[in-house]
Amino acid sequence: MLNLSILLEQSAKRNPNQKAMTFMDSTLTYAQLNGAASQVANGLKSKGIKRGDKVALSCFNLPYFPIIYFGILKAGASVVPLSVLLKEDEIQYHLTDSEAKAYFCFIGSPELPMAKMGYQGYQNTACCKHFFVIMPTPAETSPFHDTETFGSLVNGQSPVFETEQTSAEDTAVIIYTSGTTGRPKGAELSHNNLFTNAIMCADLFEYTTNDTALIVLPLFHIFAMTCMMNAAVYKSVHCVLLPKFDAEAVFGLMAKHKITIFGGVPTMYWGLLNYMDEKFDYVSIAKNLRRAVSGGAALPVQVLEDFKKRFDVDILEGYGMSEGSPVVTFNQLNVGCKPGSIGTPVWGVDVRLVDADGNDVPQGEKGELIYRGPNVMKGYFNKPEANASTLKDGWLYSGDVAICDEDGFYFIVDRTKDMIIRGGFNVYPREVEEVMIQNDAVSLVAVIGIPDDQFGEEIKAYVVLKEGKTITESDLIDWTKSKIAAYKYPRHVEFLAALPMSATGKILKKELRKS
Repeated sequence: MLNLSILLEQSAKRNPNQKAMTFMDSTLTYAQLNGAASQVANGLKSKGIKRGDKVALSCFNLPYFPIIYFGILKAGASVVPLSVLLKEDEIQYHLTDSEAKAYFCFIGSPELPMAKMGYQGYQNTACCKHFFVIMPTPAETSPFHDTETFGSLVNGQSPVFETEQTSAEDTAVIIYTSGTTGRPKGAELSHNNLFTNAIMCADLFEYTTNDTALIVLPLFHIFAMTCMMNAAVYKSVHCVLLPKFDAEAVFGLMAKHKITIFGGVPTMYWGLLNYMDEKFDYVSIAKNLRRAVSGGAALPVQVLEDFKKRFDVDILEGYGMSEGSPVVTFNQLNVGCKPGSIGTPVWGVDVRLVDADGNDVPQGEKGELIYRGPNVMKGYFNKPEANASTLKDGWLYSGDVAICDEDGFYFIVDRTKDMIIRGGFNVYPREVEEVMIQNDAVSLVAVIGIPDDQFGEEIKAYVVLKEGKTITESDLIDWTKSKIAAYKYPRHVEFLAALPMSATGKILKKELRKS
């Protein structure tokens, strides 16, 4: 038997007075966090939520998220975390697809009316019977007819709860993939999947009770959920929550709380590097920061090197995916690190690179990355056809193309779905992006394939220039042409003020393809 909420319960027993979650000027200890989660579990039990039910959650990085997350787990139910940016129809789809029985949704703001859209989606979902609005303060009432608030659910509930004894293989979380092709699929992650990955991450990052971690990655995303929240809770780390990435806010919190651990996606590191304001003591910030980790997307080597120069800390890059709970490989301190690589397989995980027929490719050649281990999901919820193509003989086929060097380090080349075939030649966008970002005028770049009558696909680059820098389209094309094989350089360049990004900071190439 295993319930993932043991991560919180053990920290509450061993370090009850340790700071757990801080948001603005409010801090909860581990005992308080555990007690509040137990109130949620009691409240859910009173509504008939039982082992095996699904409960959805839409919330910013606020203390409400871990409280409700662990409360759902304590009740024996499965958490269905949803992106805070979903609209009415998308919410309806996710609630219906996951068969959610209840839904917690933060009220939001005039600019992002989360609860309004959430309530509309909920009303059109037959399976979902309870809608709980998370209000800024517990005393506030729900603005929607026949609904309750989070405050009313937990009001009067006991802070003690006998946690449901779930099986290690029961589903703890259904996390939805980004849906770059087709509609999003819900990856079923077991208590064991998430438990082992969280403990492994805590070891990789060398978390201790003396650490203070800044969590700005959205908690509904698997990277933040496992590598930051769950791993930190396991080690009784003090977590500082920030709902939305803003470089000034990040530096302010780093200075105020003496942050020792920061996790981000590449665009966040890019944002920190491009922010300069003398009001912050960057020397002190750098002195406190002992660990920086990156995931979610490939980290440009240029960004890694520039960050090292400015803050004197290496960004440790890893590779993972929702279906892998998430970490598959990582630049491990006890094994060794290589800039630009995704490291080596983590404990308990086997990795292979295979061709289209499933045969291992020779060392140094490109192949699809597949893996197996305790991190591999149970499968996509109610998606047997997708499971048949993704899970084969215990191996999960990632859809990512990689190479492995002579030292056993893996390097992601690109997504198989993003690969451009130009005149019969395979072009991997990341390779082109890594070249173009080295130009002094280029700040950020995304490369895609566009339809072409002659070559089938042609290469196009969307570029954000550095502030105060200029370069013409033809000059940038010529510069890139001088650095890369003739069939790989972009024939089209479009300059943008910003690239479209998801709530997790990933560049949305599917939006660029629509333009």
